Amino acid sequence: MRPIVRRLGMLLVVAFIAIQLVPYGRRHTNPPVTQEPAWDQARTRTLTAWACFDCHSNETVWPWYSHVAPMSWLVQRDVDEGRRALNYSEWDRGQREARESAKSVSKGEMPPWFYALPGTSARLTSAERTELIAGLEATFGAERARDRHRTEKDD
Repeated sequence: MRPIVRRLGMLLVVAFIAIQLVPYGRRHTNPPVTQEPAWDQARTRTLTAWACFDCHSNETVWPWYSHVAPMSWLVQRDVDEGRRALNYSEWDRGQREARESAKSVSKGEMPPWFYALPGTSARLTSAERTELIAGLEATFGAERARDRHRTEKDD
């Protein structure tokens, strides 16, 4: 029985080393910030940066485990999808999901539970969560009003 366990262990070590050669998940880029939203206040930006920027901005802080497969694959996928859905660093391109951000936080959909575990940067107290939701609503309510004003002005 022991030789089988030993061989299985060796096989797992070899497989772990082999998956480190897969190139996906190692291209950790942070493109330049082109424009940010007009935040309602600095505190909203601070809370958003703390809870959301790692996946929804070009200011991602790549943790140590984002360099080790298979976690690197998961983190890279989450950042790619997050930036594609909503990117606070590229406000000069359309960000349709911004209006849903406060609702996503209030429903507990964002940040995802595995990024909000104790000791992680996305961990918010209930007071901070409430403050973030109010700030996102104020910020993107202002964005909608400005968009409406621009449309009326163009007519």
